[in-house]
Amino acid sequence: MSSRITNALKKQAANRSGYRCEYCLLRETSSFYTFHVDHIRSLKHDGLTVLKNLAYVCPDCNFFKGSDIASYSVNEEEFVRFFNPRTDVWEEHFELLEGAIYGKTEIGIAIVRIFKFNDVERVIFRKQLIALGQYP
Repeated sequence: MSSRITNALKKQAANRSGYRCEYCLLRETSSFYTFHVDHIRSLKHDGLTVLKNLAYVCPDCNFFKGSDIASYSVNEEEFVRFFNPRTDVWEEHFELLEGAIYGKTEIGIAIVRIFKFNDVERVIFRKQLIALGQYP
């Protein structure tokens, strides 16, 4: 099986997500940059290039995730898998308050930290989008 993401797969992933990042919920129309298609389980961890293993993501989330699939919990005692938009429900792991995204579970907390959801620039941008009715 090829690791290449075809235009057809990219379009399917984009349509399924509603053209929004499946991690931070940013709409592609609100971004200055083209969104990416990410392997949820990365190729180096034997992930396949099939629709159920692909997520439509903003460049920031894709950059911070890289090929990672997990991280250590805040207390560094537990290895925590990353949020999987195919099997997890966003609202069960995250909550949005005044432009900031907070983790409600160990998975959510790990993603917020690793993906830098609450970097100042990202929170300010989300607040602006919320005021314009364009987020989430």
